[in-house]
Amino acid sequence: MPIRLLDFDLHILNMHNRMPFRYGIVTMTALPHLFLRARVDVDGQQADGIAAEGLAPKWFTKVPDSSTAQDIAEMLDVIQAACRHAREAGAADSVFDLWQAVYRAQETWAADTDYPPLLWAFGVSLVERAIIDGFCRAAGTTFARAVRANSLGMQLESLRPELAGQAPADLLPAKPLDRVIVRHTVGLIDPLTDDEIPTGDLVDDGLPQSLDASIQAYGLTHFKIKIGGDIDEDGARLHRIAALLDERNVDYRHTLDGNETYHNVDDFRALWEGLTAEPSLRGFLQRLLFVEQPFHRDIALSPEVGTALLAWRERPPIIIDESDGELSSAPTALENGYAGASHKNCKGIFKGIANTCLIRNRQRRQPDALHIISAEDLCNLGPVALLEDLAVLATLGIEHAERNGHHYFAGLSMLPDDMQAQILAAHGDLYKPHTTPSGQRFPTLAVEDGAVLVGSVTDAPFGPKTVPDPSRFTPAAEWEFASLGLD
Repeated sequence: MPIRLLDFDLHILNMHNRMPFRYGIVTMTALPHLFLRARVDVDGQQADGIAAEGLAPKWFTKVPDSSTAQDIAEMLDVIQAACRHAREAGAADSVFDLWQAVYRAQETWAADTDYPPLLWAFGVSLVERAIIDGFCRAAGTTFARAVRANSLGMQLESLRPELAGQAPADLLPAKPLDRVIVRHTVGLIDPLTDDEIPTGDLVDDGLPQSLDASIQAYGLTHFKIKIGGDIDEDGARLHRIAALLDERNVDYRHTLDGNETYHNVDDFRALWEGLTAEPSLRGFLQRLLFVEQPFHRDIALSPEVGTALLAWRERPPIIIDESDGELSSAPTALENGYAGASHKNCKGIFKGIANTCLIRNRQRRQPDALHIISAEDLCNLGPVALLEDLAVLATLGIEHAERNGHHYFAGLSMLPDDMQAQILAAHGDLYKPHTTPSGQRFPTLAVEDGAVLVGSVTDAPFGPKTVPDPSRFTPAAEWEFASLGLD
């Protein structure tokens, strides 16, 4: 079905954390949340599509000496470039063909910059999402149906040659999931119990702040635990987390996030062997699902790391996340001893579908081997980004996913009241009303029994039922970094 981008606009809403989020080399306290609205023409039918993302510093490029202002400026640059390339691409025979044209144009443009693939492809992913949303609205379909019917025109073999002759419907569930298990993030500076929180750091919004309080409030069963690379510190913290989970009598599973801490396999192997040598951690580690991205992206897919991983027969299952920058990254990782890769919408929808189909195909061909497709978070929030992410996960059949936006931000309190009411009315399974001790009201994510319901999300065209109007926020061309109020 022919499609082309007619026009687009970019707007920004500043969002401030309810508590700091330490991941890797940065502690986030605020970020700009960008909305991309695209007007598309689908075989003569026009519709608006939307995408959104928080511009999280030090994830797309882990450069210690760059400023947060520089990081955000680079993200805005690649988004604006991808929008230009989409408009210049003209008409295409399918959404997939249009995406390929934008991706190739962005890749050529980025060759004259210092931007790595993970960063420049992020710009493409936002355009890709907005175009998919516009297509689904114009065609009167949902994302799940569009993927299964392949009305997006995806050609799996062009991305994964080993899948020649197969379509997404051959490898993905016949229907989307109706619930997704929340894998709760335990950040590097997150308090484990309420009594660890200094009086000045207490958040008085009626939402849980510590790990212990979150377990009790949400009925959590899955956790993503960040580690910092120090054997003694990591070991001590993991002991405390394990003891807390045992005390709460939680039948849990967990992942460990290495945050690219290690620059060689030997150092990570030393940490792992040190942890496994601790009898008191044996039960905790038996509940491990996988280790995420322990190696720095500069070396993670190198032949040297691949050789060392393949030679380490007792290695835990390890997946890539930040190293999944190129279309070829996941197959390369599998050949180098990794168990799989992660999906995030910010890395691309079609790439995520291709990676999931690749993993599902390997699982069928090699049932005795462990192949993993996971879902990780980039502090996703409504009214758009989180819902589109969940729509993809439900369609791909990924049963649990890291979710942390609702933990580090106060629900949808940053949105105008009418927008809050609109999303609560349209997605009353995913969100619920919340009232703070001071009487403020806003929707927050309805995590119950450790999971969220996503029926309203999968019934919508692509995540949100309606396209919110981002024009009430600051035009990206007028936004200034100083407005965040960061030092």
